[in-house]
Amino acid sequence: LGAGVGLGLAVSLLRVRLLERSLVPLLVASQTVPIVAVAPVIVVGLKAGWFGIAIVAGYLTFFPVTIAMVRGLRSPDPRALELMRSYAASEVEAFRKVRIPAAVPYVFTALRVSATLATIGAVIGEYFGAPKQSLGQYIVTYTSYLNFERSWAAIVFACAIGIGLYLLVVIAERLVAPWA
Repeated sequence: LGAGVGLGLAVSLLRVRLLERSLVPLLVASQTVPIVAVAPVIVVGLKAGWFGIAIVAGYLTFFPVTIAMVRGLRSPDPRALELMRSYAASEVEAFRKVRIPAAVPYVFTALRVSATLATIGAVIGEYFGAPKQSLGQYIVTYTSYLNFERSWAAIVFACAIGIGLYLLVVIAERLVAPWA
């Protein structure tokens, strides 16, 4: 969810400079708000349940993807873009054949970071309103009953999920962009 919003927003920011100048400071400011302050408002206040937890995870992931994608889309060699213009390629063709391949390493770097942030966001969101069978709730419950072994087991399991998601992104990068 967050990566999809980030990719779409990055393309919009690339196309409209005024939008970039006005939105990037707001995007940066949005990342200064502590997630533990926002999560209860989203999950409990909106009564959003699992969708609220996904919003919290997406909130943490959209920013790195947006910034990396904008940077990646601006990274191609100007001579490559000029060559595309000299071949009378459309903007869409230049975007698809030059800008996107140049942005791939940036995006996958952001996706690796976002995979672990999504896990953190999901666990934090689960603290505030998930059903009883979630890692966030296990951590809260076991800690309140001073059952630290089970609390640590849930924490280690959450870490394993984050590492697994990270590795899935690494595998996807090798399949999609072996040159990166």
